[in-house]
Amino acid sequence: MTTLKATPVNWRSRLRTSGTPGVLHITEPTDGGVARYVTDVAAGQLQAGWRVVVACPAPGRLSGDLSAAGVEVLPWRAARQPGTTLGAEVRDLAALVESVDPALVHLHSSKAGLAGRLAIRGRRVTVFQPHAWSVNAVPSMLHGTAAAWERLAARWTDLVLCGSQDECNVGHSLGVHGRYAVVLNGVDIDRFYPANTVDREEARLRLGIDNGPLAVCVGRVCRQKGQDLLLHAWRRIMSMVSDATLVLVGGGSGAHITAPVGGVVVAGPVEDPSDWYAAADVVVCPSRWEGMALVPLEAMARARSVVASDVGGTREALPAGAGALVASGDAAALAAGIVDRLADQPRADREGQVGRAHVVRHHPLPRTLAGVDAAYRAALITRRTVQGAVA
Repeated sequence: MTTLKATPVNWRSRLRTSGTPGVLHITEPTDGGVARYVTDVAAGQLQAGWRVVVACPAPGRLSGDLSAAGVEVLPWRAARQPGTTLGAEVRDLAALVESVDPALVHLHSSKAGLAGRLAIRGRRVTVFQPHAWSVNAVPSMLHGTAAAWERLAARWTDLVLCGSQDECNVGHSLGVHGRYAVVLNGVDIDRFYPANTVDREEARLRLGIDNGPLAVCVGRVCRQKGQDLLLHAWRRIMSMVSDATLVLVGGGSGAHITAPVGGVVVAGPVEDPSDWYAAADVVVCPSRWEGMALVPLEAMARARSVVASDVGGTREALPAGAGALVASGDAAALAAGIVDRLADQPRADREGQVGRAHVVRHHPLPRTLAGVDAAYRAALITRRTVQGAVA
């Protein structure tokens, strides 16, 4: 058996070398959790001295957030779903990659994972981060096709980076072979500081929300995030806590949603959800699937109790005593979990403290940045090792 010896590689200087950027992030989502993740990671890498470029569509808030952080942004014309524009999207990405000439390309979510790997085909060190696997988002009749693509694309992937252990397990269950790394998602615990009773009252004044039991759901309005399930459960909740209010915070294709029952406010998209977390008695995350969503982490960082669907990375993120996990799609269980917190604010506040301590210990943003740093190092060193062995 031949023993492979790693060829020394100064991966930090390669990522920081002048003239060409070290890392190119590519993403199609420009709002929501993926966009916030890309902003946090890219900005953190820039502050650490890396040369960073992000390619993404122009619409949405991502470009502005990145530019405000000093990160270079290049436009990539891409539709959300694969379709007739895919060929042009792949060609555009291929040209972008060549012009940027990065040491490493980091592809975020399924669309960038598709177009990016077709464009690069292993010619650059490629890190793919699913942010929840594409099989969850397609109709059941296309599950086999989506899984087959992921297995094929693995040959052009140096590393699959997962935000939760569950996401890693799903990849293995799909037969997607290759190198994996799990780096738990994290949040800025200074920006999302614990909100006390005064903070709650002041946030409600700023937002124009009356005193009374308040549940808040933050997220892009779409099937994945399950706002329709929450609205179905809300009928039960209103019969038990008649003065309760539910606020839906977020944009997306379903942002025109109308409230079928009383006590529901549709706030729409916001630049910063921090005040909404502070105002809430409980934050609800009724998703049908997740990798590891940022909303529960942000809510817990603000010391808020969380009621969430027992899916994916959410069950890893929400510890015992910080709220409740309920079966996805179970309106009765979802309603019961919310009512228990709305009817007992001291309990909800105690759970918020448990959640805050958990996030501080396990999900601070610097830990995530360090984990991504280590994942890049492993991918670069492994590629250099393989090239040296072939040579």
